[in-house]
Amino acid sequence: MLIRLKGKKNIYEEIVDDYTRYILSGALAEGEKLPSCRALAAQLGINPNTVERAYAELERQGLIRTLPKKGAYVAHAGGGREVLYEEAKHRIAALKSAGLAKEELFALAENIYGRTEGENDRDQGA
Repeated sequence: MLIRLKGKKNIYEEIVDDYTRYILSGALAEGEKLPSCRALAAQLGINPNTVERAYAELERQGLIRTLPKKGAYVAHAGGGREVLYEEAKHRIAALKSAGLAKEELFALAENIYGRTEGENDRDQGA
């Protein structure tokens, strides 16, 4: 799978987001081997520690498992609505704790759902 760095987030977050999307959509099958940290880092032209950090986050989320001296493998594939729902709950709770009003959250959701995906990508950098 192709990982594209857009420069809108931290590099490790972009890697996590791309692999999460690939895994939850079923594009990466359960048990499929991911590139080694060094191989992906070389492909992207980044430090291997950045890939290790991304893989650690994916493992924390239960999406991959890392086997010593064997590599990283997809642990969970497809049917990821539950995982996405839990992630959304955590993020919304954090926004609430940070003082975001319910009306502001609803306005944000309306803004996102009212636009096409390409428009959302452009606006997130603004």
